[in-house]
Amino acid sequence: MATGAAATLPDIPGTNLDGVFVLKNLRDGLNIKEYITSNKCRTAAIVGAGFIAMEMGEALKTLGLETRIVYRGELPVKKWDPAFSAVVLEELTNNGVTFMAQQSPVAVEKGSQARLSLVTDKEKIETDIIIFALGVRPDISLVREAGLVIGESGAIRVDSSQRTSREEIFAAGDCCESYHRVSKKWVHIPLGDIANKQGRVAGRNIGGHPTTFPGVVGAQSFKVFGLEVAMTGLDEKTAEKSGYSPAATIIWGNAVARSMGGGQRLGLKLIADKASGKLLGAQAVGQGGAVGRINTLSACLWSGMGLDEIGYMDLAYSPPFGGAWDMIHTAAQVLKKQL
Repeated sequence: MATGAAATLPDIPGTNLDGVFVLKNLRDGLNIKEYITSNKCRTAAIVGAGFIAMEMGEALKTLGLETRIVYRGELPVKKWDPAFSAVVLEELTNNGVTFMAQQSPVAVEKGSQARLSLVTDKEKIETDIIIFALGVRPDISLVREAGLVIGESGAIRVDSSQRTSREEIFAAGDCCESYHRVSKKWVHIPLGDIANKQGRVAGRNIGGHPTTFPGVVGAQSFKVFGLEVAMTGLDEKTAEKSGYSPAATIIWGNAVARSMGGGQRLGLKLIADKASGKLLGAQAVGQGGAVGRINTLSACLWSGMGLDEIGYMDLAYSPPFGGAWDMIHTAAQVLKKQL
């Protein structure tokens, strides 16, 4: 079973109108681009504020469209700390994308000044194209017919060999769960790299070469204009639900050594367990260096490292890439003092 996931549409009138899109695959992207070109679109509205909304905000603005992001919350990318979400909002604003907070869509109608009108609980937004970027859900329609067990996440329950509740059926990718090595729970994280690894594991097992999928730590990232945004592991809320007693710290610095002068501002957040000192999660945002540091901290999570080890970890020091005491070292030592 590799049925993937389906993009979410809200249960409101008008989502079937011409000019309303979701973005889940290459064909969706091509259809959006063709519609913009053939209809000479000048304005766009994106509903949602996650990865796809951020990336589409940049893409549409780059194409020259007046772009608005409509979101029911206060800040974009709610998985990140509000301090980092505020940096993302600043990047959007500085690049001419309008962020319309605390508005929920209630209908889509034909427009009077533009092709469409996005009706929210506060106003009507006239626009030529609407893209709903509200996340995805596992496509489990066939799965239910097969009688497979669905996990608490809403995705197919599998074991470490990708075998489902029926011995002769395997599942891989966005339709099934993954084991989270930090929370110790089965979760649904629909990302392409995870799907590729699970597909290989399933194929090897079906082909008679037993192997297991070792799980995930939740590493993910995206880019919006000049900003790198990345995270791995758990945030404080999820850590508490997983039985930990989390503590966190945020530090701000530069992606390069101070001796280089100037540099790109970088924010780094670490979350650790008060009782054990083990790293539980990390987040970063900056014009450069954010994804690289989160990749390093993902490896730390994978290995179950604590703050003591991370604070003195051997990294590839060079002033153009960071200080002799990297921000990773500094954040780990700062957080250790708080425990």
